[in-house]
Parts: sequence; structure tokens; C-alpha cells
Amino acid sequence: MDTLKLKKAWEVALAPVKQLPMTAIMMYMSGNSLQIFSIMMVVMAFKNPLMGLMATNQAFERFESEGTRGKLGVVKLAYVACQVIALALGIWKINGMGLLPTTRSDWLAWETARDPLERAIPAF
Repeated sequence: MDTLKLKKAWEVALAPVKQLPMTAIMMYMSGNSLQIFSIMMVVMAFKNPLMGLMATNQAFERFESEGTRGKLGVVKLAYVACQVIALALGIWKINGMGLLPTTRSDWLAWETARDPLERAIPAF
């Protein structure tokens, strides 16, 4: 019975990784411009892993018993690692959208903003 509980716990632990390819494809297809769809994708990319990290113990409490208590720590660690990978995907998307402060002018008021390499001028 303990091996079955441990097997089911591993399925729960690896479930976030199974969602990553679809999330990555949707993030890639949504583009890097600031639109409602891409913003909602980023919000969900941060909300789901953070909620999963906060509910780690609740996700595995049904698998805890005397026989699985020692082995469940590794499963929880794998679950947390999967959630951190999902969170890193959200950070990658925010960086691609240009919302992360990555230059000195983002942090210091007296620094001049960097000049863009090219400008788009709309034609009317």
C-alpha cells in the first residue's frame, strides 16, 4: 500500500512539469507585446506556481503514513523544483516582454535611458 501511495505522490509531484510544454507554446504564440492575452498568460504563469508552492503540504497530506514519511521528503523536493521551473518560465516571459528592470537606468533616476537600436514610425 505504501508503494502505491508513493507512486501516486510522484504523479502529483511531476504534474507541473507535464503542463510546461503547453504553457511555453502558449507564451511563445502570444508574443512579447503588451496585450491582454499576454498579460493574462504572465499572471497565470506566476499565480499557479506560487499557489502550488504555498499548498505543497496540502497536496501531499493524503499520501502521508508511517511507511512513506521518510520517502515523501524527496517527492516534495521534486514538486518544489517543478514549481520553480514553472516560475522561471514566467520570469522568462516577463523578460521577453521587457518588463524586468535590467539596466542601470531602470533603477537610478540620474541615469539616462538607453537609446533604442531602431524606431518604428507609423505611416498614416
